[in-house]
Amino acid sequence: MIKRIFISCLCLVIFGIYAQKPKPNLDKNKPNVIFIYADDLGYGDLSCYGATKIKTPNLDKLASQGVRFSNAHCTSATCTPSRYALLTGEYPWKKEGTGILPGDAALIIPTNKTTLPKLFQQAGYKTANVGKWHLGLGDQVAKNWNGEVKPGPNEVGFDYSFIFPATADRVPTVFMENHKVVALDTDDPIEVNYKEKVGNDPTGKEHPELLKMKASPGHGHDNTIVNGIGRIGYMSGGKKARWVDEELSSTFLVKAKEFIEENHKKSFFLYFALTEPHVPRMPATIFRGKSGLGYRGDAILQLDWTVGQIMKQLETLGISQNTIIIFTSDNGPVLDDGYEDEAVTHLNGHTPSGIMRGGKYSVLEGGTRIPFIINWPKTIKPKVSSAMVCQMDLLASFSNLFDLAIPKGDAPDSKNTLDAFLGKSEKGRDILIEQGGNTSGKGGILAIVKNNWKFIPPNNEINVQSSVNIERGNSKEPQLYNLNEDLGEKNNLAQKFPEKVKELSELLNKETKKL
Repeated sequence: MIKRIFISCLCLVIFGIYAQKPKPNLDKNKPNVIFIYADDLGYGDLSCYGATKIKTPNLDKLASQGVRFSNAHCTSATCTPSRYALLTGEYPWKKEGTGILPGDAALIIPTNKTTLPKLFQQAGYKTANVGKWHLGLGDQVAKNWNGEVKPGPNEVGFDYSFIFPATADRVPTVFMENHKVVALDTDDPIEVNYKEKVGNDPTGKEHPELLKMKASPGHGHDNTIVNGIGRIGYMSGGKKARWVDEELSSTFLVKAKEFIEENHKKSFFLYFALTEPHVPRMPATIFRGKSGLGYRGDAILQLDWTVGQIMKQLETLGISQNTIIIFTSDNGPVLDDGYEDEAVTHLNGHTPSGIMRGGKYSVLEGGTRIPFIINWPKTIKPKVSSAMVCQMDLLASFSNLFDLAIPKGDAPDSKNTLDAFLGKSEKGRDILIEQGGNTSGKGGILAIVKNNWKFIPPNNEINVQSSVNIERGNSKEPQLYNLNEDLGEKNNLAQKFPEKVKELSELLNKETKKL
């Protein structure tokens, strides 16, 4: 009897100790996460990555206090597929219709699968998407822009969304907040068409004298003129809703800062998709002429300033120590991408891809090896990492950080490389498949990298994309490069190491035949 009483009392004491112990405040312990996505920014475009003709002090500071990766990649050399992979954890070449989308495309992100923002929602985060979208809206091409347009960002995991639908050189040139066009006048309804002209707005092809930025031939930027710039696609109506190019960046910055301010006392995830330095490059007046590299260089200065403003806000709110900032780009750089804006004539010795060949649209390293910085002062020690990492792996890595399981079949290609992301290990991915080309469907030119050996299979496609003067990395002969010794991919070793060619060729075929 006495023994029973003693055991009961002991249990009550133990229970009391645990009952009185305060529960950890998960919102305070979990880091805020801000993912900042530049658009068409190259590996050599930042001074912390070796640029000497331009200075990016805010990003340099971010890199000096965090992990700067020298072997980080997007999956693809163009924007839509890279963004698809980031949010879904799936190689985009596995799915039809993940090439560069027109502005009226239907949503290509599945609403019934785990996505990066849905993972954060599951972990108790408030989520937001501010900036460029370019992943489609609605369930079909034909849509009513004058009502609610959905599904979209809200249906794939974002509690709040403030975007433009596609990219700045495509119509419709309007902001959308959640499901609706901002400042829409119902008496001036919007119509969008990518096949034939709608309405009476002048086009760049018909009235080049109205353009304040001349379009390069062969790019399609000669349709409806908005703000003195010809766009891809036709649009009518929505005059009051149309944005001004010079105010794009500042508008997105204001919305991003508003979200941070409103949610800084709880855990939040912000996907902040910048427009710089994508065309049409029309930086705010205070940045024009400051870089000496034309509007493209000025846009990079504007991008760096924008990142600095976010960093200052986090300091002011007292949340910088436990906020993860991830900065990267959706693909490699391009100079002349549809407008004559002095990006080529004012290059001034700047090398946007660094020592690498290729750029946007290319399966060479210049297409997918991009700047990648992770800053988390509370946890990460500053270093430069050579681990091979990919944006697509953030989904599985945050899943590991939050101890949340990903349902079978979701995010099939995302790998847990959390230790590499946090600078704790130089072990990243074992294998990466890189997608080049400007493809509108499944496939495209693929290359495979394993242990810093890269294999590009032979193909008969054109090698230089003349419209942008970028080498795409195509050849009728197999290509093999040792990236440890030859990051510029100048010395093709395929004939010297036929067994390595055979090994990587078979591995690439095995991976792509899993479809």
